[in-house]
Amino acid sequence: MAYLDHAATTPMLAEALDAYAAAARDVGNPSSLHAAGRYARRLVEESRERIAAALNARPSEVVFTSGGTESDNLAIKGIFWAQRAASLNRTRVIASAVEHHAVLDAVDWLGTHEGATVDLLAVDDTGAVDPGRLGGLIDRYRDEIAVVSVQWANNEVGTVQPIHELARLAAEAGIPFHTDAVQAVGQIPVDFAAGGAAAMTVTGHKLGGPVGVGALLLGRDVACTPLLHGGGQERDVRSGTLDTAGVAAFAVAVEMSVKSQQDYAVRVGALRDELIARVRHAVPDAVFNGAADDRLPGNAHFSFPRCEGDALLLLLDAQGIACSTGSACSAGVAQPSHVLLAMGADDDRARSSLRFTLGHTSTIEDVDALMAALPAAVERARRATAWKTAR
Repeated sequence: MAYLDHAATTPMLAEALDAYAAAARDVGNPSSLHAAGRYARRLVEESRERIAAALNARPSEVVFTSGGTESDNLAIKGIFWAQRAASLNRTRVIASAVEHHAVLDAVDWLGTHEGATVDLLAVDDTGAVDPGRLGGLIDRYRDEIAVVSVQWANNEVGTVQPIHELARLAAEAGIPFHTDAVQAVGQIPVDFAAGGAAAMTVTGHKLGGPVGVGALLLGRDVACTPLLHGGGQERDVRSGTLDTAGVAAFAVAVEMSVKSQQDYAVRVGALRDELIARVRHAVPDAVFNGAADDRLPGNAHFSFPRCEGDALLLLLDAQGIACSTGSACSAGVAQPSHVLLAMGADDDRARSSLRFTLGHTSTIEDVDALMAALPAAVERARRATAWKTAR
């Protein structure tokens, strides 16, 4: 199989897998006071310190969660509730129109169930947010905004957002700013302190760690009402017994992916550029989506006119090529990409897209395999679409 869906999940690094296996052999709840519990606690705290060092945060700012979705929900809902509790005027939530559904659905839930006023920031035709749009909303609603959330890099088209400028605008107005950095860490430089965000989401399985463990980096002075109540773990912000083995493996993966980020970007970026050039040559009318320069090194996103994206994906899958029609969380749902629609694409273009994403195990052979299968798959998908339309 040529695996071209690393943005959905990427294979665990060998070192992270070894760390998981080593920690999983030992018993101990990190909240217990006996020797086994203290040993598990030491592993957790050492892992917290390693993640903090890699992402330029304080160890106390690393709050472990079950992954990106929980971290996004904790940031959006928890900060909103805390802000509203401090001031009843703070009922407005701002997010970009191209966020992952873990953010968009959390924002929508607050609008439906908590009376929040929701503003979605429009993007340009590359998927980028203009800081001026956020600045305009802040000027108009400064005392009403509870939280702003803009992802560091888009999970579908790979466009990197001007996070430093967006976070600065929010911070100067005293508004907590959250960024989902799930796709960014390990691919581009990510610095929590320098980025200026109040909260940042990271998850393990996008950067070579295990599924089911992640973190919300949460500034020490940022109030956040917990979603879960119980044992009061993780600063009393996220209760629940920690997965010690998962945390240990996650820390190794974060540390290694950040350390190798520059080399990764050069090698994988070159493979991505080769893939883009060859797709354009093989399918001249394919439409390249996203920013040409400010994009993730592993992301290549195309729309194939007169094709159904789902049909094309299955045709490639039959040839041993794994890719995606967009966010893995929406796979199998026959609806156009909300990201492409927000970028100004029409319904047909939004339905005809495929995302090819490379990662640490990718090779030129993966690109070769794709190109051996893609032209015939596109032609067959177009014949099927024409037949369906004719009926």
